Amino acid sequence: MFVKKNDKVKVIAGKDKGKEGVVEKVLLKEQRVIVKGVNVIKKHQKPSNANPNGGIVEVEAPIHVSNVAVLDPSNGQPTRVGHKIVDGKKVRFSKKTGEVLDK
Repeated sequence: MFVKKNDKVKVIAGKDKGKEGVVEKVLLKEQRVIVKGVNVIKKHQKPSNANPNGGIVEVEAPIHVSNVAVLDPSNGQPTRVGHKIVDGKKVRFSKKTGEVLDK
């Protein structure tokens, strides 16, 4: 998968198209990511020890990885991601600028 936790991404399809956010979690088997502030849904919660009142809470739902694009760190534009070997390590790089995405 080309997206990792803490990547800044832009939604390119769906109801939240155009929104940007940071990847909080990657769900590998489902090919989905959870992005902060994107695809927010209302969830009904029963009262519990953690939330004694229960009620309706807003949470981020997963979005398919094909609907997001990684933002290039140098210019903030959406870009495709490539892989190459640098100093014996496999790293991700931006196809637009060639800049390495992994620190």
